[in-house]
Amino acid sequence: MSRGLAQGRFEGDADPLFRQLNDSLPFDYRLLKQDLEGSIAWARAIGRAGVLSAEEVERVVGGLRALLAEWEADAGGIRSGAPGTNDEDVHSYVERRLIELVGPLGKKLHTGRSRNDQVATDVRLWTRAAIDERAVELREARRSLIDLAERERTTVMPGYTHLQRAQPILFAHWALAYQEMLERDAARLADCRRRVNVMPLGSAALAGTTYAVDRDALAKDLGFEMASRNSLDATGDRDFIAETLFCVAQASVHLSRMAEDLILFMTQEYGFVEMADAVTSGSSLMPQKKNPDACELLRGKSGRMVGALVSILTTMKGLPLAYNKDLQEDKEPLFEAMEQLSMCLRVVPRVLDGLKVRREVCREAALGGYSNATELADYLVGKGVAFRDAHDQVGRLVRLAIERGCRLEELSVAEMRGVSGAIGEDVYAALAVEAGLARREVAGGTGPAAVAAAIRAARERL
Repeated sequence: MSRGLAQGRFEGDADPLFRQLNDSLPFDYRLLKQDLEGSIAWARAIGRAGVLSAEEVERVVGGLRALLAEWEADAGGIRSGAPGTNDEDVHSYVERRLIELVGPLGKKLHTGRSRNDQVATDVRLWTRAAIDERAVELREARRSLIDLAERERTTVMPGYTHLQRAQPILFAHWALAYQEMLERDAARLADCRRRVNVMPLGSAALAGTTYAVDRDALAKDLGFEMASRNSLDATGDRDFIAETLFCVAQASVHLSRMAEDLILFMTQEYGFVEMADAVTSGSSLMPQKKNPDACELLRGKSGRMVGALVSILTTMKGLPLAYNKDLQEDKEPLFEAMEQLSMCLRVVPRVLDGLKVRREVCREAALGGYSNATELADYLVGKGVAFRDAHDQVGRLVRLAIERGCRLEELSVAEMRGVSGAIGEDVYAALAVEAGLARREVAGGTGPAAVAAAIRAARERL
């Protein structure tokens, strides 16, 4: 078995079990496109530095472009799985194939660079592209939430704290709450992308290349915002992966919370929504069941994405400068977490676009649970009662209603006045659900006009 790109120092073959532990081609083949893009830019950079002639640069670039065409066409199944070779990693695979295509000239390409700065560059290129893809998927998920808010802009439902009915809100307000979360996720990823978009290439193993490479021009060729400022840091830095995985984990937690709400809303105990058949399943035993599997998986997969973040932080916590082989363990959590988040984001519109909201059930629930108690307290404040006194009086009225087995608005004025003399015949208008909503037209509130404005603003930002 070959020792890949570092053969001269060693005699004999590597232990087969060590090869299994060491070799990364089974998963880092995903970086092949980025490795080729980086290698094309590097060939031109060392050409400008006088290492390669113009003719040699063109031959090397031609060979690399041929390999890129293989990748795009998935020749040999490279894109769908690791090639069946003995190559140690994607870098040795590319070098071997380049030598096969252009001859010994291919051995010159690695002049002045190390796998340390090469892989750091590849992973940054891959992460940058993945962030851009997630940004598109986040936008579509947000669009589905805004559309749901538009459809349900007049639907009343109970809002909850501690899973207890709290105050009536609009269903649209609920949808927009998750839109806000995903908008923050999009902003976080965009901000993270700036720190991803720094080029390590030219840092070599740890001390910087000895060749007169114009790193600023090289960074521009690869679309990086800047070249790294410290070679020792650049080759051992994986902060950008940890930060990216935090953004992924946070987004997954938001999707999990939304899924949990919808799972509850779909139960017979709530009965607020029904999900489309296309994103639900039945039971292998119970014919009547309709299970919210898509949402349960959105909730469940968040654990894997949070785990990816913990994995990279644990890997990094004790590493001395600069590069250590432990850093090979950065890729699988990153690849898997990005794949899982992509799948989750893409399923969100399929769940929400097909969601049927049972508006009357939502409204009836909003009328129950004494969720208009705060309205009664505010009514009393409007009559000159101090809020703390009003709070106490309403609490006693709620207890009375519970004893009577009725709603607050079903108590007579005489019964109410027995607790608070400030109550008059106009109390019933104040207790109506529409009145409570209309009083919350503050920016960010659940008032109908405020929500309508929020929908318009969210769509504009989108």
